[in-house]
Amino acid sequence: MTDTILPKGIGEGCGEKPYFKKGCNPFAQTGRSKLQNQRAGVNQQIIKQMRMRAGAENLLKATNNNKVREMVGLELSYVNSNLQLLMEELEALNSSVDVYQSPQEMSNIPLIPLGLKETKEVDFSVAFKDFILEHYSEDGNDYEDEIADLMDLRQACRTPARSEAGMELLAKYYNTLPLMESRFFTPNRQSGLFFTWYDSFTGVPLCQQNISLEKASVLFNMAALFTQIGTRSNRQTLTGLDQAVTSFQKAAGVLNHLRDTFTHIPSYDLSPAMLAMLSSMMLAQAQECLFERSVLPGIRNHFLSLLRMAQEAAKVSDIYDQVHQSMVQTPIKDNVPLFWSSMCQVKTNHYRSLAHYFLATALLDHQLGPNDDEDQQEKTLSQVYDSLPEGRSPLDLLKKREERRLIGKAHLRRAVMSHEEALRVHGLCRHLKKLDVLEEILQASLERSKDKFSANDNKDEFTDYMEAPDIISKTEHSAHPELPSNTKVKVKDFFQRLGPLSFFNAKQRWTAPRSLRLVPKDGELGFTLKGEPPVQVVSLNPSCAAAVNGLKEGDYIVAVGDIDCKGMSVSQVIGLLKDVGEEGVDLRVVSLMDGNASMHTKSATYCGLPKTYSMICLAYDQEDKSAKGGKVTKKPSFLSWGLKNRLKSASTLSLPSAEYSSTLPWNKTCTTFPGSSSFNDSSLY
Repeated sequence: MTDTILPKGIGEGCGEKPYFKKGCNPFAQTGRSKLQNQRAGVNQQIIKQMRMRAGAENLLKATNNNKVREMVGLELSYVNSNLQLLMEELEALNSSVDVYQSPQEMSNIPLIPLGLKETKEVDFSVAFKDFILEHYSEDGNDYEDEIADLMDLRQACRTPARSEAGMELLAKYYNTLPLMESRFFTPNRQSGLFFTWYDSFTGVPLCQQNISLEKASVLFNMAALFTQIGTRSNRQTLTGLDQAVTSFQKAAGVLNHLRDTFTHIPSYDLSPAMLAMLSSMMLAQAQECLFERSVLPGIRNHFLSLLRMAQEAAKVSDIYDQVHQSMVQTPIKDNVPLFWSSMCQVKTNHYRSLAHYFLATALLDHQLGPNDDEDQQEKTLSQVYDSLPEGRSPLDLLKKREERRLIGKAHLRRAVMSHEEALRVHGLCRHLKKLDVLEEILQASLERSKDKFSANDNKDEFTDYMEAPDIISKTEHSAHPELPSNTKVKVKDFFQRLGPLSFFNAKQRWTAPRSLRLVPKDGELGFTLKGEPPVQVVSLNPSCAAAVNGLKEGDYIVAVGDIDCKGMSVSQVIGLLKDVGEEGVDLRVVSLMDGNASMHTKSATYCGLPKTYSMICLAYDQEDKSAKGGKVTKKPSFLSWGLKNRLKSASTLSLPSAEYSSTLPWNKTCTTFPGSSSFNDSSLY
């Protein structure tokens, strides 16, 4: 249940077990953890105010007393005012990016991370114990350790470490959820479990019994943790920049996977439009880190190198401009922090200014020499501009010194204007004004452009100013979404003692285990065994002792004496039965219920296993089928009582089988019977 001992001093006051899971430290008092605790506190206040508002609105609808309505209206205005203040406080927390930055960051523009979604604790013990007793006919108290391990894992995922260990922790829980869903969640039975997650932008809670909400929220936190790891990277080194690029690309990949997989989660931060915007922002930050990586060793003061860097900077500017445009569109603009949109606008202008500065430097400081490759420079320059002012060509700029100077000054003017616009936007956002390093970078870049313009300005010149043409953006290293491999890994099934998952799951209904006495006669058992675990009884001799005592053809053996054999192969079970003497041994067997029994009337082929084989099943009575009109009536089980009434209410537990199968990392395609189009009670595992 535990992986790592707490450091000395942290375990004080923790009782007799001062331990925590690897990748999780709930006692760490870092700036990030304090910020997350503040977020949790704001979420609790928001839900309290929303309850008060709902009660006041209901009272307003229910009364006609003018005095009461006046008092309720006053209370509503007070509650709405509190909610607005809390929303602003949550926005401020989402704008607190300085605590996520690397301690070595002193000369880079800050990056934007995502905060973790907050959730409430979930107690699995009662619901799972009841389900184990009702569905699997076993004592739920025997699985207290497994349930406790699962609850510990979920609790640890609320405070993951900002490291690979923390990411592995979230991935482990995420890959455990499909196993838990298969074991305990079924469309025709309410689970009794409620998952509550808070919107990371609005703080509004969402409570559902649908385990898809749990999966989507954990995936969102995985993406958020990737952004925090990328933000923390030291961007003064090539290794740190590579880590930042990889982290932001993986964050974008997880967000895209989340958007494509979970499309109907009624939470604002999990909506397709918001996830698409967040993914674009992460790719923009990855592209920014790629640009920083290219300039970290230094920029060669060479004509072609400066042109290339101008196009690289223009690429970063264009991507941030697209992100900013998506942020100001409905419905995203209503809840995206102003800090985020302002930061994207600042970076759009900053990198556009750098692009014009690099191109101006290339034109003003370099002249076409006799040893230069004229054709290559002309070709490269023509690829930088979409169009030149009328009457000018790339060759004119290369050969005519005055033309180069005029175009270069025009680019410097645009560089100065873009940096002035960036500083203006910076001054309008109170959260941006707190970032001193950002203002210093913008101011230094502006002064550099002004100095360059002054050095090439001729005060006696009275010609008309020329408008600098736009620069075509281009990059040699483009950022792209990358789905991390740890989102699809095999994990240990906490409840593997229940039996193989392909047989013993929530959708496959079994009879209660039956005990019978097996006494071999002349060393013969009277039946044969087939299949993978659990083994199935076939070719049963009706006159043998086992059949007389209640054994049926098609039964599955789950225990021999006191030995559980649900996970044993045929050879292992036969080995146990060979050791049975004349005194005999007790067997425990189970049978499939209702329509599942009909699946043994055909020969089913398993695909994707190490060895393909057929399972021998019972003979099929065609005459009996034709007498009944070819239709088998499915008897309702005791688990389906009240189903008609529950169908009238909205259930969040009916999950498609395709989604379940696609989430299992080891899922293989299996052949089904004709007419079996879904994963239901009559399908063969």
